Amino acid sequence: MKAETWTILSCGIFFALIAPVYWVLTKDPTGTTALVMTTLLCVLLGFYLGVVAKQIPDRPEDRSDGEILDGAGEQGFFPPYSWWPLFCAAALAVCVLGVVIGWWLFIIGCTIGAVMVCGWIFEYYRGIHSH
Repeated sequence: MKAETWTILSCGIFFALIAPVYWVLTKDPTGTTALVMTTLLCVLLGFYLGVVAKQIPDRPEDRSDGEILDGAGEQGFFPPYSWWPLFCAAALAVCVLGVVIGWWLFIIGCTIGAVMVCGWIFEYYRGIHSH
């Protein structure tokens, strides 16, 4: 993950250098704010990847003598499919419509959303994909 960390951090450095230049040339507060927020996002993501890279033992991709065979084996758990994200998005759409139409619909959307998020969290505790 060292390569990913430095790639993201170098993007953050680039945006940090470009943001003041953009402000001086255009005096546009919206674009400057977007560039500053992009810088902060890159720094946050780079910090996260750096912390995770310290917790994971050396990957074959991070070593100069790494071979393809060194990365063989189980890479992690990848879910086969899930309908819960679709239902969570639909509940979020009801919440957004509730802000426009009325608070009663927003409350209904939040209630449905809470049930859907619980279903998404606990989907691998029961059913055909339980483990």
